[in-house]
Amino acid sequence: MNRPAAVEISYDCMKFLITHNPTNSTLNKFTEELKKFEVNTLVRVCEATYDKAPVEKEGIQVLSTCSGGFGLN
Repeated sequence: MNRPAAVEISYDCMKFLITHNPTNSTLNKFTEELKKFEVNTLVRVCEATYDKAPVEKEGIQVLSTCSGGFGLN
């Protein structure tokens, strides 16, 4: 399946990277992309489709807006 490229948006001193939702089978490539853009915090805005442990192992904090608030997933 082809996925759209990540889109980077800058506002003042903040940067946002808009991406697709990965699966466990595409997680390695997804994590490489996050590291390329120097992402340090990932915010899930949809249901989890992957295990966050490998992402966190790479030093990227994973937060979630699902289940009622940030950090609950």
